Amino acid sequence: MVFALLVGASLTSAQDDTSAWWAEAGAQFAGVTLRGVSESTPASNYVKDVLAPQFTELTGINVELETTSWDQMYDKAIRDMEAGTGLYDFVYIEQDIIYGYLANEYLVDMTQALADNPELAAPEFSFDNFTTFVDYFKNDEGHVFGMPMEAFVKIYLYRTDLFENADIAAAFEAEYGYPLAPATTHQQYADIAAFFTAYGEANDLDLWGTTVQAASGHPSSFYEFFESVAPTFGVYNWGINQETWKASVENGGQMNSDAAKEALAWWLNNLQYAPPESTSSTWDEVAASFAAGRAAQGLVYGENAAWIATDATRSNVVGNVGVALPPVAEGVMEAAEADTGYIGYYDGGAFGLPVSSQNQQASLLWLQFVGLPSVQAEWAAASSRIVMEPTYDDPLVVAMDEATNGYYSLMQDQGYLFAGAPPFPFHPQVREAVAPFIYQAIAGEITAAEALDGAAAAAEAELISLGYGS
Repeated sequence: MVFALLVGASLTSAQDDTSAWWAEAGAQFAGVTLRGVSESTPASNYVKDVLAPQFTELTGINVELETTSWDQMYDKAIRDMEAGTGLYDFVYIEQDIIYGYLANEYLVDMTQALADNPELAAPEFSFDNFTTFVDYFKNDEGHVFGMPMEAFVKIYLYRTDLFENADIAAAFEAEYGYPLAPATTHQQYADIAAFFTAYGEANDLDLWGTTVQAASGHPSSFYEFFESVAPTFGVYNWGINQETWKASVENGGQMNSDAAKEALAWWLNNLQYAPPESTSSTWDEVAASFAAGRAAQGLVYGENAAWIATDATRSNVVGNVGVALPPVAEGVMEAAEADTGYIGYYDGGAFGLPVSSQNQQASLLWLQFVGLPSVQAEWAAASSRIVMEPTYDDPLVVAMDEATNGYYSLMQDQGYLFAGAPPFPFHPQVREAVAPFIYQAIAGEITAAEALDGAAAAAEAELISLGYGS
């Protein structure tokens, strides 16, 4: 990959003047092993393979990061923090779960910890270096409880070799009456999906018209619909009214609104134009399907953009990946521009320091290291994540922006159109109440309308049981 030849270069030059400080600060913890758990993502694997060894070399503190599946990560972290067993010294906190962790007081207040231990405050580190994404990990007093380590948008990827092929473009326009280009409306997206599925069949190609993250029985399908698809139809915050804590239309919510039902029907309809593995595809499999060249377009988490576009050892579409905003319904883009809505999911996460950790001070050093400006560019080039604004201007990232056909520019210039998950402390409980209806709809057991009527009722029942509304 492009960035591979430069790994370690900016880190070494940037830290020459501070390496003595790190060695002195870490001396008292030499030989300590910090253990963490995270999802196996490009950003986390970079931490495990590159940043952890660098930190150990500087400080003498060992770091073992376990990267595992999304569900195993949460299960292990939450069980450890609930029981207070202290197995982990740092845990991955996705932006959408932080509110529950704060409510349960699982995490150390890092702002306060650094104030209480000024001798452990690294000279190059400051929370002010981060973009506003850090705000997702603050409490009401503005104290930080998570060290941002990745942030990216879920984007529309498409195959430029297909979309820019003159013969294909002419055939598409002849059939649909308008030029072939990345879709800006849902009807265009459906037309393109149908066209390329038929094109693949006619030419005996392993090609479908779209990806769909529709694992039946896995929360990833819940997230694809409520965080990526529903907002493009103007249904925000899962359709839950944040003043009344109601989900159904009759009680002031939007979860089973006409717009939501249209969105779910559109998404389910795309399954006929998607690879057969779609009903068992989570975020990982969707990225793999697109990288294998099995789909002409798709909504893909941006953390995968760099390797899909540049790593020929893993991707069959290197040099042929375009990026665009997702298609939206009428009025949605205007709402996003006015900050009264959003067009998709701004994803990301942080490393948190559990209250149960037995190595809090050593962990505080480690988490600051992860938050140093000097480590950001190579990390961003490797895994399409950016948590500091100056990282966009680094020559390495500028080069990767060109290699990815403008992914980093899109995130920088239009990232404000996307939003993170709503600040729900009841996030997992309501997700688990609603998700089975999405699974049934994927399986064809119920219609989109039936699924969302049932989901809205289940969400309201769960919210009432948790003390929200009446």
